[in-house]
Amino acid sequence: MPRTSAAVSRSNDPAATRQNILDVAIREFAKKGLAGARIDEIAAQTATSKRMIYYYFQSKQGLYLAALEESYRGIRQIEGTLHLEDLPPIEAMRTLVGFTFDYESQNQDFVRLVMNENMHYGHYLKQSDTINDVNWPVISSIRDIYARGCKENLFRTGLDPVDIHASISALCFYNVSNQYTFSLIFRRDMMSPGASAKRRTSVIDMILRYMQV
Repeated sequence: MPRTSAAVSRSNDPAATRQNILDVAIREFAKKGLAGARIDEIAAQTATSKRMIYYYFQSKQGLYLAALEESYRGIRQIEGTLHLEDLPPIEAMRTLVGFTFDYESQNQDFVRLVMNENMHYGHYLKQSDTINDVNWPVISSIRDIYARGCKENLFRTGLDPVDIHASISALCFYNVSNQYTFSLIFRRDMMSPGASAKRRTSVIDMILRYMQV
């Protein structure tokens, strides 16, 4: 079968080839987990070959770890464009929580991939040399927002930025991770536009009421 122009283009662009592999791998690992995903299937959906996947990532486990790192990097990079430091403290927190809720609702493979790694007890992520550096900026942002809010007597003192982040993550994560069981048991489609919008408002309000004086 002749190679398409897209395939030729990607073969001459290592960064694009690598990103194409990661995009497909994230979907496959999120859907099937590390055990269920197959390199052959990932290669078939990319503009490259199985040999090139091993060239870039060495092994299936190496590709899985890279997919995890790329997934975290995706949300953190966009967080960095929110310019939270330029917003008043309450507006900044509202923006951060709303963004987190929206991102996880619209990028459900991120949630599923994190769920999968938790089933591995974080075994692969602990091998990453970059994961801490990728994720700590969000804690720094929360720490800055919180300090400014305390200085203006908007937020109560004694809160931990990491705990605040954990609460935001938990509330936003749940809406995706448990959507099927919760919707079935309580006969409410959690991901319908109306229910999702109401839940988004509730999550923002809960975080702000927890933080405010």
